[in-house]
Amino acid sequence: MRKKPELLAPAGNFEKLRYALHYGADAVYCAGKRFGLRAGAGNFEMEELEEAVRYVHERGKRIYVTLNMIPHNRDLEGLPEYVHALKAMGADAVLVADPGVFAIVRETEPELKVSISTQANNTNWKTVEFWYHQGARRIVLARELGLEEMRTIVEKTPADMEIETFVHGAMCISYSGRCLLSHYMTGRNSNQGDCAHPCRWKYHLIEETRPDEDFSIEEDETGSFIFNSKDLCLIDHIPELINAGIDSLKIEGRMKSLYYVATVVQAYRQAIDYYYDHPEESAVDPKYFQELRKVSHRNYTTGFFEHKTTADDQNYGTSSYTRLYDFAGVVQSYDPETREAVIQQRNKTTVGETVEVMVASSPEGYYVQQVGEMKDEKGNALESTPHPKMLYTMKMDKPVKPMDIIRKKEL
Repeated sequence: MRKKPELLAPAGNFEKLRYALHYGADAVYCAGKRFGLRAGAGNFEMEELEEAVRYVHERGKRIYVTLNMIPHNRDLEGLPEYVHALKAMGADAVLVADPGVFAIVRETEPELKVSISTQANNTNWKTVEFWYHQGARRIVLARELGLEEMRTIVEKTPADMEIETFVHGAMCISYSGRCLLSHYMTGRNSNQGDCAHPCRWKYHLIEETRPDEDFSIEEDETGSFIFNSKDLCLIDHIPELINAGIDSLKIEGRMKSLYYVATVVQAYRQAIDYYYDHPEESAVDPKYFQELRKVSHRNYTTGFFEHKTTADDQNYGTSSYTRLYDFAGVVQSYDPETREAVIQQRNKTTVGETVEVMVASSPEGYYVQQVGEMKDEKGNALESTPHPKMLYTMKMDKPVKPMDIIRKKEL
């Protein structure tokens, strides 16, 4: 049996970082305000990064900071000082995509671990070998690889070179994210963290001599979404990934919600742990995939994992998401004597409704109960919780902990 892989989760801000760890991530990746590829995420000020490193390390976990933008000359200003600061605060590694950034990191802090981002288009074992000889000790594979290619890379890679691959989240129509479409159409540069996602917009065809007429280039009357990829989901392939020797399984989504991060991390945590403890079972329990359907998502695909590269396999006929559940609330505290939890509202909940209570670290992952007695902060009975982020108490069927989540089926 291979070693258990790391579960690596996105942390777009400090709150999401906390929930990623609470629901089972072994490590998180995040960014400061500069040099990363998710300008739309909350990201971290330097003081917040220092606090985040302390918070993560106190829990025996790891934190990686992204430096994976594709920089121009002006973007290199201040980078050596930033790298010094990351090393001083104790970041476990930095992720880079550009050889120039890599060189600056190695020159500035040669002991700081460097991971090569998927943005560097790492598609073969010789590329991995090249980066290893430069001093990198982890590489994130391109999403365009199949299982057999991953196995070959692991077999031909030195034992101390870690292999990381994406298992879940949004996919780009361009080769591992190298895209100029957003910059061309909106002036927002995707290679510097500011993608406007024009590949997910609705398009029609216009012929040069008839500029006032547009034609659908797909039979769907709502328009064409030929660029629009489905979301990657490899939870059913956890056994193959573990047995292939992948060191880290990565979830995409620094711009996703707290609820998304918690739900996806918990599903993968449980699937990894269960298979590792029961290696004789080659199939993954379908319940873990069903958990992933409870977050807002596009239709799922295994992408290139099984070398399915046709439009039907990977393209999605709309830019909209499937949303089956609402994020209803977050537990703030719990009184075991009264069995009441203080909950912060995130969506309206009404007496008589059926909800699911996500309990971190429980074997089942969640339990179902009917909403009974609810009270406001003054102890007055409530029929519903209409006010955003209001605090209320609810009688619980089973014990809960702070940061446990209440969700319900969308009406």
